[in-house]
Amino acid sequence: MKQVNKLSIQYCDQKVGELIMTPDNRLCAFQYDKGWLLSGFSISPIELPLKSDLFIAKPEPFWGNFGIFEDSLPDGYGRYLLNRLLRKQGIDDSTLTPIQRLSIVGTSGMGALSYLPESFVGKEKALPELDYLQQLALDVLSEKTDTGADLLYFNSGNSGGCRPKCLYRDEEGAWLVKFRHTYDPIDMGQMEFLYNETARSCGIEVSDFKLLQGKYFASKRFDIDNDSRLHIATAGALLSESIHNPKLDYKTLLHLTGFLTQNPAQVDEMFRRMVFNILTDNKDDHAKNFSFIYRNSNWSLSPAYDLTLSREGYNGEHATSVNNNGNPTIEDMLVVGENIRIPRKKGMEIIDFITGKCEGILSQRFRRF
Repeated sequence: MKQVNKLSIQYCDQKVGELIMTPDNRLCAFQYDKGWLLSGFSISPIELPLKSDLFIAKPEPFWGNFGIFEDSLPDGYGRYLLNRLLRKQGIDDSTLTPIQRLSIVGTSGMGALSYLPESFVGKEKALPELDYLQQLALDVLSEKTDTGADLLYFNSGNSGGCRPKCLYRDEEGAWLVKFRHTYDPIDMGQMEFLYNETARSCGIEVSDFKLLQGKYFASKRFDIDNDSRLHIATAGALLSESIHNPKLDYKTLLHLTGFLTQNPAQVDEMFRRMVFNILTDNKDDHAKNFSFIYRNSNWSLSPAYDLTLSREGYNGEHATSVNNNGNPTIEDMLVVGENIRIPRKKGMEIIDFITGKCEGILSQRFRRF
């Protein structure tokens, strides 16, 4: 793999800025391009405001990288595949800098940012039948085979999360398709379909979704609009919060939503998502499972995603707490709502409405006998 120590960050066909490593090769440094300063926008308003300054990343929590660029890197499943792919080429991926990792992503990541020059670590592989891809993922993850990691990696789109995924296109557009991990139930796809149906009935915005072959959950990609790529930022990137040491609270998420969008309706939407996740035992509600889209000079919440049953969460608690409680109560949700100026009466009305819509998937804690 060639040595890369400087990257040009691109947004569509425009240069956003340059990313380099500090002389000790431990931290990333970023500076906006002069042209972008005149006509662009802050790609990460808290960490990288639109200024001519040279920004230096902190050592933690992203190993010397900026949160917004860390978003582009595969984690969990994708990182595991890349590790195996590089190992076959005699490369220890633990020695790679963030810039080298981003150069591998190049133009193939999710969202609108791309990284040049690219480093190619193999040849792209055509998408096989979904059943074949599912079985291959199970075999690779359980280490029953030494082959196939490249096929899985080049069809994953560098997407995050712990579960196997692939990018899929049909006459209806571009989709992200999810597969079972080794520890998942057979009906995982049907369960996520049910959760998304229920969330939509609760007034929560979700992307179009469907079941492929009656078992593979597919969600329409919200980072693509009419074949144009949109800039996406997770709450984890914006707040410099790592999912490996979860300490985010919904109070912070609600305030972040208000700060970015300046729209009370969007704050209400985030409140609904919190209530839905708590009431239905979706405890995998970590900082990368909430995103924002920059479009038409404004930030807005992305559609909700990764909505499904997850009773285990993080040591039995929600990854994102409510009022600092990992197993929150109705009172905790009301208190957090009041903190962002959602009156108690309105908050209770939202909770009651969502409770009624979620009757079939309610957590045992919230069932009314």
